[in-house]
Amino acid sequence: MSCRVALLKLHRGGMIRLRPVTHRVPGGRKKKKFCEQIPAPKPIRCSLRELGGVELVKVGSADSKASRLWNGLMDRYHYLGSGPLCGAQMRYLIQSGGGQWLGALAFSAAAWRVKASEQWIGWSETARQNHLEKVVCNSRFLICPWVRVPHLASHVLAKSSRRLGADWQERYGLEPLLLETFVERGRFRGTCYRAANWVYVGKSLGRGRQDRAKSFSLSAKDLYVYPLRKRVRDVLCAALPQAQQSLAQSVCATADRSQNSQDWACQEFRAAKLNDERLSKRLLILARDFYDRPQANIAQACQSRAKTKAAYRFFEHAQTTMNTILRSHYEATVNRINQEKVVLVVQDTTSLNYSAHPATVGLGPIGSKREGIVGLVVHDSMAFNLEGTPLGLIDVQCWARDPKQFQKKRLRHQLPIEKKESQKWLKGFQKVAEAQKHCPKTTLVSVGDREADIYELFKLALSDPCGAHLLVRAVRDRFLAEGQGHLWEKMAREPVGGIQVLSVPRQGKRAAREARLEVRFRQVRLKPPKHKPKLGELSVWAIVAEETDAPKGVEPLKWMLLTTMEVSDFDEATEKLSWYARRWGIEVYHRTLKSGCKVEERQLGSADRIEACLAIDMVVAWRIFHLTKLGRETPEVPCTVFFEQADWKALCCFTRQDPTPPDQPPSLREALRMVAGLGGFLGRKGDGEPGTKSLWLGIQRLDDIAATWKILTLNSAPHLLTPPVSSNPGYG
Repeated sequence: MSCRVALLKLHRGGMIRLRPVTHRVPGGRKKKKFCEQIPAPKPIRCSLRELGGVELVKVGSADSKASRLWNGLMDRYHYLGSGPLCGAQMRYLIQSGGGQWLGALAFSAAAWRVKASEQWIGWSETARQNHLEKVVCNSRFLICPWVRVPHLASHVLAKSSRRLGADWQERYGLEPLLLETFVERGRFRGTCYRAANWVYVGKSLGRGRQDRAKSFSLSAKDLYVYPLRKRVRDVLCAALPQAQQSLAQSVCATADRSQNSQDWACQEFRAAKLNDERLSKRLLILARDFYDRPQANIAQACQSRAKTKAAYRFFEHAQTTMNTILRSHYEATVNRINQEKVVLVVQDTTSLNYSAHPATVGLGPIGSKREGIVGLVVHDSMAFNLEGTPLGLIDVQCWARDPKQFQKKRLRHQLPIEKKESQKWLKGFQKVAEAQKHCPKTTLVSVGDREADIYELFKLALSDPCGAHLLVRAVRDRFLAEGQGHLWEKMAREPVGGIQVLSVPRQGKRAAREARLEVRFRQVRLKPPKHKPKLGELSVWAIVAEETDAPKGVEPLKWMLLTTMEVSDFDEATEKLSWYARRWGIEVYHRTLKSGCKVEERQLGSADRIEACLAIDMVVAWRIFHLTKLGRETPEVPCTVFFEQADWKALCCFTRQDPTPPDQPPSLREALRMVAGLGGFLGRKGDGEPGTKSLWLGIQRLDDIAATWKILTLNSAPHLLTPPVSSNPGYG
């Protein structure tokens, strides 16, 4: 049937031509329902031992007597009916030792995507695509209403879980590894599943398969899982076989680049599962076009009417959501994190103003007034190594505030954390914790500013001693346990552990300076907020750094940091202070996103399309920022790790005003300084290294210069257009 539907779609789209239909099913005939008439049942009330044993009878073909009986039981006594069941399936009848029918159950294909199960398994998008068929759903379970036998349901579940593996492998040639089931809240409690040692992992959101508008039209269900082997999560999270990796890379090989070149767009987006090879290719093309012309609008970046129309169709497609596009970049980021010993994952919130485009649908207020400026709110988590080089995003949350809930802040003490916008910090930390599971040799630290000083966030971070850590700048003067007073007063009485000299950069008209900070630290035990006593007390480490001799007219620096990591001496305290100073990198990233990529000037008509476009822009902004930092971290590597041969040759010819390019490519640092020179970087002795602004301006000019150089060279010196050098995927 799936093949027939696909062929019919191709025929209607004009891509193939089918022969005319020669046979039609006569109209007006009703589909025959294969159900068995069930005799009047006799009540069964006894113990499990008195029942005389329980047997599972496997249901065979659809026209068999067992199948008709199974359909009859389900249609009459189960609230979901007999089906249809999805995908691969296995059905059983439950029979007593005396030959009485007790009920029925069925197993079928797993749900396509459920957040709770994905978080419990911890697999990547690539692993999910590879191993989803090894997850089987218990989609029907019925104990007939005339049967009253204690512990029968949990006994049947245990018996079926032991038998299913062999039956499933015999029928489909595949060994199931994990069972899952959904229990509708309000109708059932899931007691039999708990008794059979199934594990509760969360609840569904009550959304249908096509619920792009997030209308939550279905009832929420509790999700239970049952592993069929030990360490099942490690098996499900395993990487793709080499053959499938080659298949994923083939999308990039057939794209608009040389098959021997593995460019950055392919590295970041090759694992994007858009369910259409054309969409995957278009994603790579858009990423390269946006990077080549970061400040251009969509039409200017695409450079042709056809590509512009294709871009708008891409952003309007139901498959091209922000999460779908970014999931591949998240995986690439985790791979880069795995190569570091310590990674700082900085969370921060920024707002995008689209008031200049009032016709855009789906925006919300982002200012202090209900009828003021409108736009979207973005909360992202960027990973940095200890040198400050951005490794990529691991989480992006984007939403529009509901105007009807304006001024909800007044009720913040009455609302649970799940109903407040502060939930974004907990969701971001959960993504860091998931990345920590995939990077056991790396220490991940979630870093947040004063807005992240949330008691529930510390509670979450301390719930797993082997998980990710937390480093937050404190803003609240919390109560301490055991009557020790308030946090700030207690830390002020601590002895000074040492003096830390910190370089403070220039800010506006305020000159740069070196600040001398007195550092104090100790472990403290915090009491929960008075309106949340159930959260209990918790222990964290506090670090205070206070400037003693600030210049006249300058407010002295004073930081209070709270962390879940142990701080036992002055060196560890100053280390945490230097880590928090790296938080400034995400501010640079947001500046690059807004000013460099001009995301607030996108005109796409709806918030959904803006989010899809924003996903690409965010990776492009990271790429520019990453290139800036990597030029300082590894300045001597060849520039071919980032630039194609035509690009660096055109750059050298234009910069040196020499039509003959050099034989050897310049270093990455030299090439970046030349690109930054195109963007206004002067390279004077006191200017330091170029920043992101001069780079994004220079990259835009370089694209036009390289295109002109290619045209002129093709006519006058075609020998200079040698095949492009393959990029080393180890860099970037």
